[in-house]
Amino acid sequence: MLRRLALTAVVSLAALSAAAPAATAAATPLPLPLPLLHGDDGRTRLTVTVSDTGDPVSEGVFELQCGPAGGSHPAARQACDRLDELAAEGADPFAPVPGDAMCTLQSGGPATARITGSWQGRDIDTVFDRTNGCAIGRWNGLRPVLPNVR
Repeated sequence: MLRRLALTAVVSLAALSAAAPAATAAATPLPLPLPLLHGDDGRTRLTVTVSDTGDPVSEGVFELQCGPAGGSHPAARQACDRLDELAAEGADPFAPVPGDAMCTLQSGGPATARITGSWQGRDIDTVFDRTNGCAIGRWNGLRPVLPNVR
């Protein structure tokens, strides 16, 4: 009984293996990848929401578009240049501080920022704060996308 079952399985697998290349060759071309269908051109489109900086001019919701630079961000050209510089370095400015990082216990104030959108073809949804030395360094490394806060 087991021999018959094993033989049937082997014969079936052989038949399917022989038919698969022929069926694939006759098929129409594969569809385009989804990002191309949705018009993802890799340009930067970010929404930057900044609060509790102590400076009403630097707080609010700002749109940033790069390629070409534009939107309501007050320093769009400089922000796009900084993001291009970080991309050329292979840096990920939106990566969180590693959990095992040794950070100084200092406070940079209550300022927070949330950045959502797309950068380098990636979806971005991250929060910045200034709760310790690592978080302050992360914030400062993304200036002028984020405002200068003291």
